[in-house]
Amino acid sequence: MDPLGAPSQFVDVDTLPSWGDSCQDELNTSDTAAETLQENTVRSPFLYNKDISGKVILWKGDVALLNCTAIVNTSNESLTDKNPVSESIFMLAGPDLKEDLQKLKGCRTGEAKLTKGFNLAARFIIHTVGPKYKSRYRTAAESSLYSCYRNVLQLAKEQSMSSVGFCVINSAKRGYPLEDATHIALRTVRRFLEIHGETIEKVVFAVSELEEATYQKLLPLYFPRSLKEECRSLPYLPADIGNAEGEPVVPERQIRISEKPGAPEDNQEEEAEGLGVDLSFIGSHAFARMEGDIDKQRRLILQGQLSEAALQKQHQRNYNRWLCQARSEDLSDIASLKALYQTGVDNCGRTVMVVVGRNIPVTLIDMDKALLYFIHVMDHIAVKEYVLVYFHTLTSEYNHLDSDFLKKLYDVVDVKYKRNLKAVYFVHPTFRSKVSTWFFTTFSVSGLKDKIHHVDSLHQLFSAISPEQIDFPPFVLEYDARVRSSRSSPSPGVVS
Repeated sequence: MDPLGAPSQFVDVDTLPSWGDSCQDELNTSDTAAETLQENTVRSPFLYNKDISGKVILWKGDVALLNCTAIVNTSNESLTDKNPVSESIFMLAGPDLKEDLQKLKGCRTGEAKLTKGFNLAARFIIHTVGPKYKSRYRTAAESSLYSCYRNVLQLAKEQSMSSVGFCVINSAKRGYPLEDATHIALRTVRRFLEIHGETIEKVVFAVSELEEATYQKLLPLYFPRSLKEECRSLPYLPADIGNAEGEPVVPERQIRISEKPGAPEDNQEEEAEGLGVDLSFIGSHAFARMEGDIDKQRRLILQGQLSEAALQKQHQRNYNRWLCQARSEDLSDIASLKALYQTGVDNCGRTVMVVVGRNIPVTLIDMDKALLYFIHVMDHIAVKEYVLVYFHTLTSEYNHLDSDFLKKLYDVVDVKYKRNLKAVYFVHPTFRSKVSTWFFTTFSVSGLKDKIHHVDSLHQLFSAISPEQIDFPPFVLEYDARVRSSRSSPSPGVVS
């Protein structure tokens, strides 16, 4: 209430429910169930922590209205940006804010600077500048956005602030994909609270209606509210979850530590295998060397001199590059084809993915983008067992994927795709497609032939997958009905 008795427009953060309190049913899991999960389940790198989740608040509203120690303003390098967040803050703070900003003489991208809150309920305003996003400079944009969140929190810690209200720093004006930016925001805050949680009591994410759904979807990944939610969220974490502080990791820039930098490398195989098992020794020695020469490694591969462990490591780096590109590119044109989608589960409880051959106009689309879309969709699916249902129904020569593309896909994807793929149901095959499949699985790739099942009718498919568990394209149902009808009807001249 203000002195005249009118209700205040400002919102006290202490009255807002925390993220951790929004899942009471799951938090009441019995101790026995919790012990079972801890013993038998692979844990997330972002463990369930009731205290940390209790510090986080997701609130749909204007950050300028928050009554907390400091709120965050996203701006440009001259601190004169006119975006909805800044305009609201300037309007409510009053003219003194502009005068104070002039003394700061701007702010570089990724930095954070402090002013008073003036007429706001918040005592301070922390100003930061988010990066302009371009897919070709994705790594630089990620690092800059991480610096924004990290520097804001560091400033709050240095000033002994008990509560911080974040706006969404990546403004639409700067073109940063919302979901990618939210991953960085949440994991950076999570890692900071893990290390410096005793210094900050509340962190509020103030979002708009458009942003709320993305935050609701991704918050459980980094701030699980129960052990069950932690386990459910694990498969949906991205490949790059940053380092111990949430900072984006660039594999090509990582430094490897050598115990004996002057020693010959005839034990290269053992060293490579050791890197895959235990990285705890990093930082314990005084000498370092950069990642090995990529061209030299490729030459060694051709000469057959690289160890299996080194080959696997190189393959993982290559896949991660494809995955990063898949998450940065606009693949909406490929998605609109509806050629790949997730449906239900098979009779063994495994995820069913559907591929509709007729919806793939091979000659009209960029097949590299099709490969990127496949990786984008399948990366989190392939962490568990799954099956593929491929509808070859009514395809023409313009829909047939050539063996070179399929070989490239098979070579690019991570080992989990191959390990967890349990069956491929090839529906409505032709004689030509059966022959092509046999040649491909015999001479081009290994380990796939026994997983291929040619299915001539949907009735056969239903022995493995219930019809309620598959979303069928209408033309597939119509074609299958026509085929069954023609097979059951008597031929002309035959007496019943």
